[in-house]
Amino acid sequence: MALKAVHVSDVPSLDQVPESPSLTRFSTSFSSCLEMNKSASFRIPKFLVVGHRGHGMNVLQSSDKRMQAIKENSIASFNSSAKYPLDFIEFDVQVTKDGWPVIFHDDVILSEDNGTIFEKRITELSLSEFLSYGPQREQGKIGKSLLRKTKDGKILHWNVEIDDSLCTLQEAFQQVDPNVGFNVELKFDDHIVYEQDYLIRVIQAILKIVFEFAENRPIIFSTFQPDAAVLIRKLQSTYPVFFLTNGGTEIFYDVRRNSLEEAVKVCLEGGLQGIVSEVKGVFRNPGAVTKIKESKLSLLTYGRLNNVAEAVYMQHLMGIDGVIVDLVQEITEAVYDMIKPAKVVEKEDNKSLNGEGEDGEVKTKPQFSQRELSFLLKLIPELIHH
Repeated sequence: MALKAVHVSDVPSLDQVPESPSLTRFSTSFSSCLEMNKSASFRIPKFLVVGHRGHGMNVLQSSDKRMQAIKENSIASFNSSAKYPLDFIEFDVQVTKDGWPVIFHDDVILSEDNGTIFEKRITELSLSEFLSYGPQREQGKIGKSLLRKTKDGKILHWNVEIDDSLCTLQEAFQQVDPNVGFNVELKFDDHIVYEQDYLIRVIQAILKIVFEFAENRPIIFSTFQPDAAVLIRKLQSTYPVFFLTNGGTEIFYDVRRNSLEEAVKVCLEGGLQGIVSEVKGVFRNPGAVTKIKESKLSLLTYGRLNNVAEAVYMQHLMGIDGVIVDLVQEITEAVYDMIKPAKVVEKEDNKSLNGEGEDGEVKTKPQFSQRELSFLLKLIPELIHH
């Protein structure tokens, strides 16, 4: 599989997926959050809040218990986040060796048996093998233990307050609240150079499930793998495709992944609709936001700073289109308070001219003049670097 770089030229058409399905059946809920037509013009009409891996990623070594509340990338996590006023949930999709799209973030899965730790690559497992890890749906059946390796190499038991079984992409479509959109991230190993045929096979398997089960649900595709991003855009025109980038906060062998400027090139050359960047990459290079907007691309961000309400509001002022967050409850509430619809604000102003809410608490939000905003944009890169 790790043989040669992909060159996108003549891409085989999909046998099982309609090349350009009718948009009419997506019109109701799709247009409420996203607007895209067959000419590939696309816009996000509101500031989006997206739940990271559902209700938030698991950080097992964190002292913040919210990072161990619900098993990430699970049906329980997805439906829990859907209770809040967010627009999308983001999750990671890989394809098993027998062709089933499953939801899991890490490239490998870790388990322990009689004191020995076993490591298996997700793409080398069959569907039944993948589902045999962790809590089992079948009454009385015990699954294989599930461990996780931290960034510093420690191996911990994957213990969370609310556990749930591993799941497939099809189950997510069938069991998650149909009103919440899906940001489907196509997950590939950063250290493998993939052949084009392999990428097409993976994308084909994912698109088959999406077109069969999506119905009216809004969908955004995203991936860090630039060739996969271009391919999924070539193979379907119904859903927008965003290129994921660290925005220069990490350096990779593939130069297309190393800056926001390179991300813009990938999008424009491949006909993609937007960029998802690590938020630090944007704060370190705020001038890139203007260039992205001038290129008629949408911009979302992810990262730890998106769990800070003030950092989210700052991005709203900068013209960023939305944020992917771990603290779903806190940030959705903060966004509603800071970015209320005009009618709600007008109603509240009429109700309480002295600026007080029903509980007597003064309701305020940060107000920045253009000069202050300019100063903050210059200051933020310095703060992020130190």
